[in-house]
Amino acid sequence: MSIFGSLYVGTSGLKTSQNALNITSHNIANVNTEGYTRQQVYQSDLTYIKFGEAGNGQMQKGLGVQVAEAVQVRDYFLDKNYREEYGRKNFYDSTLDAMSEVETLFGELEGTSFSDALKEFRTAFDELDKDPSTSEYQSLVILKGSQIVDRAKSIYDGLVSYQTHINKRITEQVDRINEIGKKITELNREIMKVEAGGVEKANDLRDTRNILLDELSGYVSIDFKENVDGVITVSIEGVEFITEARYNKMDMIKDPITDFATPIWPHLSDGTYYEEVFDLSKGVSTKANTDIGSLKALILARGEEPADYSYIEGMDAATYDKTTGLSAIVNSEAEFDQLIHNLVVAINDILCPNKTITDDLGNTYTVWDAENGHVGSDGQGPGKELFSRKTVPRYNAVELTVNGETSTYYVYNEEDTEQESTMYSIKSIVINEELLADESLFPHRTKSGEIDYGFTESLCDVWDKAFLTLNPDSIAPLNFTDYYSRMIESFSTDMKTVNTMANTLQNEVDTIENKRQQIVGVSSDEELTNMIKFQNAYNASSRYINAVNDMIEVLLTQVGA
Repeated sequence: MSIFGSLYVGTSGLKTSQNALNITSHNIANVNTEGYTRQQVYQSDLTYIKFGEAGNGQMQKGLGVQVAEAVQVRDYFLDKNYREEYGRKNFYDSTLDAMSEVETLFGELEGTSFSDALKEFRTAFDELDKDPSTSEYQSLVILKGSQIVDRAKSIYDGLVSYQTHINKRITEQVDRINEIGKKITELNREIMKVEAGGVEKANDLRDTRNILLDELSGYVSIDFKENVDGVITVSIEGVEFITEARYNKMDMIKDPITDFATPIWPHLSDGTYYEEVFDLSKGVSTKANTDIGSLKALILARGEEPADYSYIEGMDAATYDKTTGLSAIVNSEAEFDQLIHNLVVAINDILCPNKTITDDLGNTYTVWDAENGHVGSDGQGPGKELFSRKTVPRYNAVELTVNGETSTYYVYNEEDTEQESTMYSIKSIVINEELLADESLFPHRTKSGEIDYGFTESLCDVWDKAFLTLNPDSIAPLNFTDYYSRMIESFSTDMKTVNTMANTLQNEVDTIENKRQQIVGVSSDEELTNMIKFQNAYNASSRYINAVNDMIEVLLTQVGA
């Protein structure tokens, strides 16, 4: 190599050191930038020139040094682990938020608990038992019953309203997921363009993409992979979301009645069949990785629709665990409505007892039991129920022929879980308007017109009868007061479990993130050390060039002369 060629060697050192200094300065400038990944410089030899052969190898001279690559320092496995655990943490955080709202609505911590209303209602019957004909005691029962209905409706309406709020959050998250998918697809194209020549690395674009991947992993369970062209492909719940060429948009179908949204994959649906994003039949399991992402948690918490007692009644444990039991809100609605339903029915059936008859045509009817029933001060049957359905009367007067004798019977309008208006459910019940207008109509007299002082004992006894189980997973029969206490205790236990899980996962995510930051994060001390190193290398190259320049000057001015 000529002496002039030596200048090129020195120049390559200057350029390489300058590039290294620029990258180091870029790292230091972004030391506090969220999502920034530290860049590292790799240097390599330039081309060698062969000028002969030797016995032990080739004789060659190097042309200097170059920046081989400026790469991001990341650990794929830490990224994968972080995004999985971050998604799991968000699942339990969202579940905990929903459960906290349910707890607030029942008011057991704020001094406005439903249990207090139950106790006061129970006490009102004890007062009535002293003298069922006293209007003061009759009014007290009606008042406390009205408060039970109002408080129950307030809680239930709050649960339904929160379901609607969650539904809004679901649609917002689906929209955000699509925005992320579109942006990552655009970044893939830009990164591929920049890196296509093999000269540059689109590290800042990669940082933006990694931030979006972290955010996406909080919403849904993802798998991701980068190909040789720098393109990231992403799957959500095992379905391709971002491919090498495009992204498959997530859509929603909405229930025509509740407007509840269900995320689907349009590219796998045909208009008659909709491929849902989540297979909720798999349940929730850390082992099976089915407890990842806030979107799934919100869908589970919201449920398919507001529930009532029919979501528990007659259901086996296996079916319950895969449906009603999956949702904190739906389960609370169903268990709470089951309490109100059974309390209402038990009291009404004592005030207005029924019996079964068969007419001469062989038809069976459930009718008011006039022989054992009670009436109010007006002496008119049938007896008045305390809790009525808004649009469906308890009885219809019907002429029936029984044993050859035609009489007017008061036929009971049966409940039908397919028709909400017929159900003694929180959504449908009100206090009997006739009793609100005239408390003396409260049943307390026998058919003969005598005041039945023993009748109200059965109204008190119904509170102590243990016959109601909390749900299909529970086998212990409970009375009304214990049922509500067990419902709250069970909910609190589940909430503590979720809270513990959320806290544990928060610690785990923080630990993984700290490990990630040890790799991707910028250490100002380390970068300052690198800056000194590269500055010294730059100075050395400069001195080398000066030395070569002096040699050339000597050759030209002195030797040449």
